[in-house]
Amino acid sequence: MPLPNFLIVGVPKSGSSSLYYYLSQHPEIYTSPIKEPDFFAFEEGENVKFDGPGDQQYYDRNLVNNLAAYKALFDGVSNQKAIGEASIIYLYSPKAPDRIKHLIPNVKLIVILRNPIDRALSSFAHLRREGREPLADFSAALKEEENRIEAKWEHLWHYTRVGFYYTQLKRYFTTFPADQIAVYLFDEFKAQPLEITQKIFQFLNVDRNFIPDTSLKRNVSGRPKSRTLHTFLKRPNRLKATLRPLFPANLRKSLWMKMMQKNIVPGKARLPEETRKHLTELYRDEIVNLQSLIQRDLSKWLEPESFN
Repeated sequence: MPLPNFLIVGVPKSGSSSLYYYLSQHPEIYTSPIKEPDFFAFEEGENVKFDGPGDQQYYDRNLVNNLAAYKALFDGVSNQKAIGEASIIYLYSPKAPDRIKHLIPNVKLIVILRNPIDRALSSFAHLRREGREPLADFSAALKEEENRIEAKWEHLWHYTRVGFYYTQLKRYFTTFPADQIAVYLFDEFKAQPLEITQKIFQFLNVDRNFIPDTSLKRNVSGRPKSRTLHTFLKRPNRLKATLRPLFPANLRKSLWMKMMQKNIVPGKARLPEETRKHLTELYRDEIVNLQSLIQRDLSKWLEPESFN
């Protein structure tokens, strides 16, 4: 029974869902039917319980934390060369690198990094859109972050902590050879989705000339035109369960993404200048160290700029 030979390990709100959809179109790539099983983030059989709004419903629906069930996610593999899943909590999880190394030591690891300030704001906007974030003001939510972590709210609520990429990525570079890790930037993926996806095809040793449909974007910023339709599309329900066997997986994903995209009114959250200055200083040392680790110029992340 096969196990994955690639993982997308991070980060939230940085294009991983869109990338996963693009990869799933490649005939030589198999992607898990559950995008984020989060298997390596927790001990096997661990009683995972989170207490933030909507947290437990999400984990009850998606978490796979026993090995037999995890292996079963890949039962559908036939002759695909690249086999993977995309649990974006893995970069943030202190447990994940060693657990991954123990079970699949030769795995290839893909990371997309986004300006941590913009990513934090995007996570806040996402949770507001989902009706989970009770506070309307981002700065107020930041002040509640440590209280929420102490109260066992899941990682999406860790708006600033998730952004310490150097600390998190260093664990992977310490645990795995550098040639097993591919790091990309959200801005370049957003600007050139086909080119970056084809680079990842090459990294995964599949035909890099395959052209996926990159016209659809998943989890885009904005607000729903219809809250009812948004809820229907996002949450499990009897009608979707009935229709699921009638459509191939890729067609279901495509239809779902088209409906989600058409139901979103694009919009960008705005960040007060003082909050951006505070967060820039919070992340400054991490960003400088990250530049050296991944050999990329991240100076733009340290400049005042509008949310993107």
